[in-house]
Amino acid sequence: MGEKKRKVGIIGAGVSGLLACKYVLSKGHDAIVFESQCSVGGVWTKTIRTTKLQTVKSFYQFSDFPWPSSVTDDFPDAHQVLDYIQSYAHHFSLIQHIKFNSKVRSIDYEGSPDDESSSWTVCSDECKWKIVVEDVATLSVEAYQVDFVILCVGRFSDVPNIPEFPPNRGPDVFHGKVIHSMDYVAMDNEKASSFVRGKKVIVVGFQKSALDIAMECSTANGIENPCTMMYRNPHWNLPDYLPWGVPLAFLYLNRFAELCVHKPGEGHFLSLLATALSPVRWAVSKFVESDIKHKHPLEKFGMVPEHSFLQEINSCLTSTVPRGFYDEVKKGSIILKKSSSFSFCEDGVLIAGEERPLETDLVILATGFKGDQKLKDIFASRKFQEYIMGSPDRVVPLYRQCVHPRIPRLAVIGFSESLTNLYTSEMICRWLVELLDGTFKLPSVRVMEEDISRWDQFMKRYAHESYRRSCIGALHIWYNDQLCKDMGWNPRRKNGLLSEWFEPYGPMDYAHRRRSDRGWHFKWHERKD
Repeated sequence: MGEKKRKVGIIGAGVSGLLACKYVLSKGHDAIVFESQCSVGGVWTKTIRTTKLQTVKSFYQFSDFPWPSSVTDDFPDAHQVLDYIQSYAHHFSLIQHIKFNSKVRSIDYEGSPDDESSSWTVCSDECKWKIVVEDVATLSVEAYQVDFVILCVGRFSDVPNIPEFPPNRGPDVFHGKVIHSMDYVAMDNEKASSFVRGKKVIVVGFQKSALDIAMECSTANGIENPCTMMYRNPHWNLPDYLPWGVPLAFLYLNRFAELCVHKPGEGHFLSLLATALSPVRWAVSKFVESDIKHKHPLEKFGMVPEHSFLQEINSCLTSTVPRGFYDEVKKGSIILKKSSSFSFCEDGVLIAGEERPLETDLVILATGFKGDQKLKDIFASRKFQEYIMGSPDRVVPLYRQCVHPRIPRLAVIGFSESLTNLYTSEMICRWLVELLDGTFKLPSVRVMEEDISRWDQFMKRYAHESYRRSCIGALHIWYNDQLCKDMGWNPRRKNGLLSEWFEPYGPMDYAHRRRSDRGWHFKWHERKD
């Protein structure tokens, strides 16, 4: 896009939005950030009281702003994480570029009539985006014109995923209360405890929010009013990140681990190597599974998943179990209930295959969010809505997990998941500002769409039914290699052969540019089209 100074509109002041703002400013462009809340931090501004970071903090840190020495826990609590994020915003003077309490209602592309159905390659410097913003306090509306838009709206907020129910079998027939987990999270700690105290509670789901809420309910009510967790499928939730004393990062976050899986765009040699190493891939997965079963009584409670840990980690579904969770299950203050489906009646919940309803006072749906719907709704153009949603049987179509080939001058950051989301978002931001700066150009629409298809095939192969989470999972080095090659950086970040192949890669490995020498080490790495 050249070296011209541009005005960039950034939507969202969570981790991704702050990173985008910082890197856009570093290249001399103007940045304006629209944040609907009154402070930075995104999902970390309001969490369940017991929430902790799910990733070891050394993998969840800004490359140029390490955690303070006062934070000694490997898994900081929510308050420490929020303090860290806010400190980053103040350290780099980002607050002055943020318009708080400003909710973006829509974005609309103001190009020539043909541009909307074309691509990045034909849009001119006269093409702009209009961002319509509502002040949440005064309800006044104002329109802003920018050269480029970066969507950092996240995927775990605002648009709840509510299960569909048969006629006359939904929450409206239930005489109790039904809320989504985001409503519970929005309460302060005392109100949340009071809200569940003395009630028979059913929590639907078995991911991190569901686990944390169930623990809080068990603390409030004990065995007198046990909390029932209703789930469709069990998961390989981690007790810690040290299976049999080996750091999980050494098993999944180094180059050798990635040799064991088939990668999007790999050549014949790497494909054969991944096939040959499939026994190693299987053995590592079984190694982790055996540790989880050793530390958690999964077999006793019928909680052994049918899928592998490899599928779990490549679906970005891994979460840690709150300390003491299975102790509460043993005591009876948490009851585990598997069900393929459920519906409501006046007195409670009807579970598939059971005649008697499960009586309850309160149902909390920890059923996630519709992140793709959230992306769609922000576009004024129906054509762009169709583009960003893509096909229902494919991942959200983003080249390099960031730009849509047919939506010009717009990027999405923080939608695709990995095991280390902050670190991934920072790499995408660095890639994006190099694109804005003209360091490289995007390939043709055809080439970008072919690359998206290869990543789609990878996600379906390893994530199975969870592929639409757009998770790069345990393949973040291969992904970062592609970004580095685009930017002209050396993808090899370690010193020494053994370190390069067997040490885990983390944020600090990408703290400095290290220009590529274009040597032998990457000529065979990726298929060329």
